[in-house]
Amino acid sequence: MKQTIADLLIESLLQAGVKRIYGIVGDSLNAVLDSIRRSGKIEWIGVRHEEVAAFAAGSDSFLSGSIAVCAGSSGPGNLHLINGLYDCHRSRIPVLAIAAHIPSNEIGSEYFQQTHPEQIFKECSHFSEVVSKPEHMPRMVTIAMQHAVSRKGVSVLVLPGDVAAMPDSETVPEKVVHVTEPYVRPSDAELKKLAEYLNHGKRITLLCGAGCEGAHPQLMELCDRLKSPMVIALRGKEHLEYDNPYSVGLTGLIGYSSGYHAMMDCDVLLMLGTDFPYRQFFPKKAHILQVDLRAEHLGRRANLTLGLCGDIKNTVEGLLPYLTETHSSRHLDKFVDHYKNVREGLDELAVGKPGHTPIHPQYLTKMVSDLASEDAVFTCDVGTPTLWAARYLEMNGKRRLLGSFNHGSMANALPQAIGAQCIKSGRQVIALSGDGGLSMLMGDMLTLQQHNLPVKIIVFNNSALSFVELEMKAAGYLETGTELKNPNLAAVAEAMGIMGIRVEDPADLQDSLKRAFEHDGPVLLDVLVNRQEISLPPRIEFDQAQGFTLWMVKAVLNGDGNKLIELAKTNLLR
Repeated sequence: MKQTIADLLIESLLQAGVKRIYGIVGDSLNAVLDSIRRSGKIEWIGVRHEEVAAFAAGSDSFLSGSIAVCAGSSGPGNLHLINGLYDCHRSRIPVLAIAAHIPSNEIGSEYFQQTHPEQIFKECSHFSEVVSKPEHMPRMVTIAMQHAVSRKGVSVLVLPGDVAAMPDSETVPEKVVHVTEPYVRPSDAELKKLAEYLNHGKRITLLCGAGCEGAHPQLMELCDRLKSPMVIALRGKEHLEYDNPYSVGLTGLIGYSSGYHAMMDCDVLLMLGTDFPYRQFFPKKAHILQVDLRAEHLGRRANLTLGLCGDIKNTVEGLLPYLTETHSSRHLDKFVDHYKNVREGLDELAVGKPGHTPIHPQYLTKMVSDLASEDAVFTCDVGTPTLWAARYLEMNGKRRLLGSFNHGSMANALPQAIGAQCIKSGRQVIALSGDGGLSMLMGDMLTLQQHNLPVKIIVFNNSALSFVELEMKAAGYLETGTELKNPNLAAVAEAMGIMGIRVEDPADLQDSLKRAFEHDGPVLLDVLVNRQEISLPPRIEFDQAQGFTLWMVKAVLNGDGNKLIELAKTNLLR
């Protein structure tokens, strides 16, 4: 056979180190799939929904540290990718999406399945262009991948099916993608200015996020020099929470009072590698200093006294020699003690007494954390699984935590677990799934069975979209449309050829988890957890308290007073 554009695409991906492509086949992808088959060097991971393909590619890239690839056929096929691609792009994960397209001579004719993918994907990508003739390849795939790895995000290559099959005599260069690691830090003059504020600060608090990856030792030294408590944004949890005597927990909607007050009571807040979005949790009177590798992020969450561009490790290393003042530890000690009290209170809620049903989700999450392997990879669905993961999963520098933390999409845990397990690292992969999230993309449990991926799915089954219910109660609304009438999810898993275990009594939880974790294939653990569990933000606003009171009045007037009894029993009697 003559070499085709599809052959050049696959060879380019191989040269870039790509080992897998996630997607669903379709006639517009025929030439690409045939090239994959003939190559025999790239694994096609067939999923049941293209959204899963994009999420899985994202977790593959996130954990492997290299670009990952997903593909969708023309029209509806590649449109299904878009939600997962939005998540990858907002999380700054390098992913290449191959968006197959209708025949090139039919573009513009309102042909069957016609869309304009090069326009549709622009908002969730750094690069989105159409390959229309042989002269475009392999240069176009190089440009696409270079955008993805250098700007850390999504690139989309739109490839009409007939164009993919065209002959092309070009050759693929030995080096297709150039991954660079520039040394980025503020100038000495800027670092001196930053140090002036820190030297004069009396109550300094750090807010640290995912951009602090790889800077753990430097940040520990910085906290020691400044005698500063460290508040950790959710995406920074896996990188900063362990071996950290300065941690005072998280802030925000799923945070702790210790983290909230450590920020509100400071006179200098130093933001490092975080784009924490909730403006109501920033102090109003403190000097706010921010360092971020992306200068366009400076000042978009709070008014800054000083904003600097740099990666955190190099910036902190350059800053430390300019810190000359000795600081009191009073501010640090106060909030470290506060955090210890908060932590003790949270741990007191993570209990399970035989026969006391339904199971408390805190107890389930802590038990998962205690029994999981030291280098486990956790994924968590948006909503209460993220809340409990943030509060009860213990990080140690080896474990990883993935979620839809920036995009906030439902149903992300199972797809991300698929990508994490496909890397074949031998690591344990655990998906903390909500019953709503799992049921949205439940079809891809079949992907686990088909590819023999030993993912352990832990389902927080409370028969409701419970985080939405909490939001409704806080706003004073009666719960509407949140109830889920679920089947026995363990039985559903068994019907799919996956081990299913249903747990209703706390007495059975530990043995069931051990059994699931020891099984060498995929497992679904269907755990009936409490629907009425209250999870409070670190600070209750007046309108939230007013809204909750209004909800109670409405519940009584609508004959739902039994909900108040269940709420009280659940949260006051452990």
